[in-house]
Amino acid sequence: MSQRQIIQVFEQYQKSRFQFVQTVADLALRPQNIEILQNAGVMSLLRPLMLDVVPSIQQTAALALGRLADHSDDLAEAVVKEDILPQLVQSLASQNRFYKKAAAFVLRSVAKHSPELSQAVVACGGVDALVLCLEEFDPGVKEAAAWALGYIARHNASLSQSVVDAGAVPLLVLCLLEPEMALKRIAASTLSDISKHTPELAQTVVDVGAIAHLAQMILNPDAKLKRQVFSALSQISKHSVSLAEMVIEADIFPAAVSCLKDPDDYVRKNVTTLMREVVKHTPELSQVIVNCGGMAAVIDYLGECRGNLRLPGIMMLGYVAAHSENLAMAVILSKGVPQLALCLSEEHEHHIKAATAWTIGQIGHHTPEHAKAVATSDLLTKLLELYMDASSSEDLQAKSKKALKSILQKCTYLPGLEPLLYDVPSNILKYVVCQFSKVLPNDSKARRLFVTSGGLKKVQEIDAEPGSSLQEHINAINSCFPEEIVRYYSPGYSEVLLQRLENYQPA
Repeated sequence: MSQRQIIQVFEQYQKSRFQFVQTVADLALRPQNIEILQNAGVMSLLRPLMLDVVPSIQQTAALALGRLADHSDDLAEAVVKEDILPQLVQSLASQNRFYKKAAAFVLRSVAKHSPELSQAVVACGGVDALVLCLEEFDPGVKEAAAWALGYIARHNASLSQSVVDAGAVPLLVLCLLEPEMALKRIAASTLSDISKHTPELAQTVVDVGAIAHLAQMILNPDAKLKRQVFSALSQISKHSVSLAEMVIEADIFPAAVSCLKDPDDYVRKNVTTLMREVVKHTPELSQVIVNCGGMAAVIDYLGECRGNLRLPGIMMLGYVAAHSENLAMAVILSKGVPQLALCLSEEHEHHIKAATAWTIGQIGHHTPEHAKAVATSDLLTKLLELYMDASSSEDLQAKSKKALKSILQKCTYLPGLEPLLYDVPSNILKYVVCQFSKVLPNDSKARRLFVTSGGLKKVQEIDAEPGSSLQEHINAINSCFPEEIVRYYSPGYSEVLLQRLENYQPA
């Protein structure tokens, strides 16, 4: 065989290897092919090709493995069991940028499925190798590495700490300064994933100046970047008063409020989430958001969106209202209660209804004036319906009951209370009757209305246990009226009158 023929054999072999890995990579894009490839033992066939002398074959083999691992945790576990990860990590340092991107994609595809698979990436030195990739000149390599680190960090605090300990955070902040938009997005997303677990991890991100760099991007025209920026700021703010104050001090507000008019749903949701995480800490932080127009903007936003997009705004109003009478009154004056009533009637998901019921309770439980604002929007009967509805979730029933009881204990608005005298369980009825017993002794007009509307008649029909608090409240109400009126509206009194009529002998 001549030298030329030998060279042709090698070229043919090389061409066949490349054709094989390219075909597997293409097939792995379609979910219907995955099981067939797995059953054919493709993992063990790809493994030696990761060490191929031809760079393009190495890269395509890594790409194929990444696509397979990305599909399911079973295939990701197969990558780990085939002992591919150590080989991949070892070659990361010496290979070209195309291979590094493909290798980072494999690590990301394995890590995304579970903490255990992420731990396998950490155990083989994957995090250190990925952090080294963040120092590469090529932005595509940095992006692939940051993405993989984000998938590792998002699972739990321990894995996030591994990413921090490897020195990733300062390099991720530097990535925010790069001109490439995709790299900025992934860097902000990964910082968000690191920050979310504990105050200490969030503080690590803050200590390298992340807040100032994130704050500069809140008005960037790129919607996907803004989503990640507001997510990161939310994850930092949620942990403590001091971290929330640092976010406020970066002059993010009132500029962030204007993003509630952004056309992107998730930019608006994440801005609202940021406000929720800030206001929950103290009345002072709530007041900052109220003063810059944040609360009024959130109430408008609730009228423009539906479903889970509403949830952070609903909760934000609840946190504001919970702090003080004045802040709860600010929610009322900004027309927050009618908007919450709409949310309660329009939404079908029980967890959204439960959050709305909780927020209504935080607004109405302060004073009679607050309770009246809730009652005039017919929310007491709505809360009662949700509490009594057997199809309501346990959480929705509990939150509706708690909100209803807390508002009833302050409510002196009798037209709002009166519908609750009918078909109400005794554990709620006692609070309703108690409020009547407080108001009627001091209000003659209310006493007259109570009689003419049928309220007094209904109270006489209540079957209360002797000596119970409910019976005491009924007695207190009855003492506000002449004895003959109470008798007149008592059950069976018409029969007594008829009996007297039958026994009556004219003179």
